[in-house]
This record gives sequence, C-alpha cells and structure tokens, in this order.
Amino acid sequence: MANYPKTIICLLFAVFIAGCKKDEQEIIVDNNAPYYDQIPSVKVRNYVNRLFIDLLGREPLDTEMDAETASLQAEKLSLASREALINKLMQDETLRDGDTSYTLAYHKRLYELSKIRFVEGVSDDGLRGLYNIARQDALSDSLSGDLAGYELNTLRANRMLQILNIPAGLMAGTTTVANVNALLIDNEVYDIINMNTFNFVNACFDDLFFRFPTQAEFQMAYNMVEDNIPGTLFGVTAQDRPGFVQLMTNSNEAKSGTIQWVYNTLLARNPSSAEMDLELQRFGQDGDFAALQKRILVTNEYANF
Repeated sequence: MANYPKTIICLLFAVFIAGCKKDEQEIIVDNNAPYYDQIPSVKVRNYVNRLFIDLLGREPLDTEMDAETASLQAEKLSLASREALINKLMQDETLRDGDTSYTLAYHKRLYELSKIRFVEGVSDDGLRGLYNIARQDALSDSLSGDLAGYELNTLRANRMLQILNIPAGLMAGTTTVANVNALLIDNEVYDIINMNTFNFVNACFDDLFFRFPTQAEFQMAYNMVEDNIPGTLFGVTAQDRPGFVQLMTNSNEAKSGTIQWVYNTLLARNPSSAEMDLELQRFGQDGDFAALQKRILVTNEYANF
C-alpha cells in the first residue's frame, strides 16, 4: 500500500465526513409524495361517472361531473371524500331535474337491478297490466259468486301492487332486501318464467344462492311447496310455499348470495373467502345493504386508482 502524508489522509477523511453529513441533512422524514396526487383527472372523472351509473342508473350531468371531480381532488381522493359522495347519491333528497332526487333514483336503481336478477327485468307497465287483469278477474269472480277465485285473484293483484311499491318501501326503510327477494320470487311473473314446482325450487336456489339444491334439499323443498309436507331447511321448518319462500330469503345462504351478487355487480368478480367471511360478520348481522355497497365503492379496486 502506498504511503501518503498524514495531512492528505486527514483532508480526505474530513471531506468524507462532510459528504456523509450533507447526505443526512437532505433526508426529510415522512415526505413521500401522496399516492393520490399522481392520479390523473381522467381517472377521477371515470370514478364519478361509474358511481352515478351504478347507483343512479345514469351518467352525471356536466355540472355534476365538474363539481364532484373538483370536490374529490380538493380532498386528495380521501376515503372520507369518496364516502361523502356515495352518501350524497344514496341519501340526498334535494329535488333535481330528471331524478326528482338522488335518493329516489338510487332506490329505483336497486329495484330495477333486483327485477333483472329475478324476473328478467319485467317493466312496471307489464306489472301494472297484470295487476289490472287480476283486479278484473277478481271483480268477475265476485259478481259470479266464486269466493275462492275472488280471493286468489285479489292475492295476485295485491302481489303486483306490492312489487310496484318496492321503491317507496326501500326509501321509507320499511322494506328490506330480504323482503324484495321474497316478493320477486313469489309472484305470477316468476311462475311464468319457472313453470311447475320442479323448476320453481331449482330457480329459487339458483337465483338466491347462485347454486342448485342438493338432492336432499330439493326433495325437502319440493315436498313443502307441492304437497304442504313439513320439512326443515337451514334450521327452519316450513310446510307450504309461503313458508318455503320466507325461510329461503331469510337464510344465511341468501345473505351470502346477496353479497356475491353485489360483488359481481360492482366488481365483476366473486368475493374471496376472506371477504365473504368478513361480510357475513357485517352484512350478515345488520342487513345494511347500502353499507355493504359502500364498503366496495370506496375501494381503490372499484375506483381503479
């Protein structure tokens, strides 16, 4: 090794130390650039657009798009700002052109999606037509003295009316998603689509649970609906069609099916096992459908951030 004078060695050492101190002084703790600052406006606008479509069934007006995008960006796309927008679209009662209010449009949207799920999206005009036919049939039976026919056709008419009143019930908080599901699988439209008890039982399992019944489940359900034979499914006993509908729509399996339906509707995928377990602890306990949606709508996965 070469022999250098002590003065040169000391000078080099001093320079090295000074350089290290300079580097240390340039380190600023907790000064990472916020991740959301890097998200372009077009992605924020796409998020706003998607929320309006999924929750209200329409795209935002230009004024709505500009206002909501600016609001989200001003709050740096925080989860709180996203939740505030979602709450606004779900709950705001301000009168607006086209919607009457956001909250009315939101509940109508849920109603329309539920009709697509269970009764092939039958129109309200179609339901009103069936209501009018049933009412006329009931009147004819009354005039002819056919009491049994009158009661049957009055029941048909009332069921159509109950379905048409779903949006109002959802808004008022008097109708739950389980109630909606029960109404939409127990009516003549569903029966026309799924004729006879064999198809009805299979369709109920498939539409509510996204699976078909086991042989044992099918036989138990078939006996309940077709022959009024008491049986037990999911820990609940019933012995007729109304009882079968109630036990099906209020079961934990139905709650799992609703969770799966929401994930598929909003994320185009099934929930993972961990997500399903967590949601069964939340939605499975409180039945809060809006909260279930909200937990998905605020995520980066949904927003594509």
